[in-house]
Amino acid sequence: MKDPRILSEKTTYETFTQEEYMEMKSDLLRPVQTIGKWGKIWIAFLIMVCIAGVVAYYIQETRSKYVTVSLRDYTMWGVYISNFVFFVALSLIGVLMSAVLKLTHFEWYRPLSRIAEIIAVSAIMLAGVSIVAAMGRPDRLHYLFLHGRIQSPIVWDIIVILTYITASLILLFIPLIPSLSTCSNHLHNKPKWQMRMYEFLSLGWEGTPEQWKVLKKCIKILTVLVIPLGVSIHTVTAWLFATTLRSEWDSTNFGAYFVSGAFLLGVAAMIVAVFVFRKAYKLENYLTPMHFDKLGQALVLMSCIYIYFNVNEYLVPAYKMSGLHANHLLSVFIGKDAPLYWSVVFFGMFVPAILPLFKAMRKPVPLTVIAVVVVIAAWFKRYLIVIPGLAHPYMPIQDVPKSWMHYSPSLVEMTIVSATFAAMMLIVTIFSRFFPIISVWEVAEGKLEGKDEIINYK
Repeated sequence: MKDPRILSEKTTYETFTQEEYMEMKSDLLRPVQTIGKWGKIWIAFLIMVCIAGVVAYYIQETRSKYVTVSLRDYTMWGVYISNFVFFVALSLIGVLMSAVLKLTHFEWYRPLSRIAEIIAVSAIMLAGVSIVAAMGRPDRLHYLFLHGRIQSPIVWDIIVILTYITASLILLFIPLIPSLSTCSNHLHNKPKWQMRMYEFLSLGWEGTPEQWKVLKKCIKILTVLVIPLGVSIHTVTAWLFATTLRSEWDSTNFGAYFVSGAFLLGVAAMIVAVFVFRKAYKLENYLTPMHFDKLGQALVLMSCIYIYFNVNEYLVPAYKMSGLHANHLLSVFIGKDAPLYWSVVFFGMFVPAILPLFKAMRKPVPLTVIAVVVVIAAWFKRYLIVIPGLAHPYMPIQDVPKSWMHYSPSLVEMTIVSATFAAMMLIVTIFSRFFPIISVWEVAEGKLEGKDEIINYK
């Protein structure tokens, strides 16, 4: 006779045998059950990088003008805002990989959804940290809440970021509830506080039909709401630039341009994350070559869309070549920024648009290499949006040293930026060590609802 706990956890999965379900549960709980030597070394390394970032930030706040020498009245944002835009773009991974695929009934999304959601949550958190790092007086941050004006695009950004992070946390937590009950029932040799945490967070989940009905209804509502929220956060971020008086940013195309780039980055980051979790946690039976094939096809689609918006962004000002637009375009096309610009175009757009068209390039290893290149190019793309754009104001400052017009990040700045990436990976890693990174119940449900799509993959 089957364990009643199993029946309650898999109300809709009666066609599973007890052995199949328990084997899957054991596989997906294994990363939570134990942590090996290399896992501990990885966590220790990330913590050290984060500590280095905290030290660098302390140095910046106490000796600012001596350690961020390139941050001047021209380039007052630097790599911090480039990093902010990158993390905001990365946060759309949850919208694309969880919400969009879920609503369009692509069943292969199931093992990917929780990975995408925790990356989205951690990315939007670190976007906020990047903003604080860029502030000259972070002790006055609360003034934005006390005295902010709704006419200010910065206030718009605060509103959508806080709303989006709240929605993303809820979207991460609600589908996690059955998994928390699973952890409480089946994990062993864990500290008492951890088991109490599972019991408390599971909110009395028993897996009754009524609870499943409420859970799925909540998930559907949140999935619908998070899509416009996710798109709006990156659109408002684009408006922060478009409403600032700089020639490069004087564009009505910026919202769609930013969103399309964010979706491309999201697919690439998802490929990298799936590959890492697949190898590190031995999840080859759940993160299969089929998932890489589907993600490779999505990478091609998103690359083509992003190429279109890039052509749309640059073609009209390049055709006119007027005023400050000409100065900026000459700088990125044939000037000092040209090598970086054309490298980003080639590796960040054309490589992912062409290579994954070949099935051999959609295998796990080659596709992951392509995705890593795209992620790196995406960060430098944000750098090219921010830095050269600041160098060409409509009213140039008079009688200042020429060095003020050139920017290169200092060691302190790059240490802080590195720490934000380490912090994001630390959040994702620690989450995967406390909670199943692949949802047990969603994968089990997919064995029924997505059976044809998954089994018939060639």
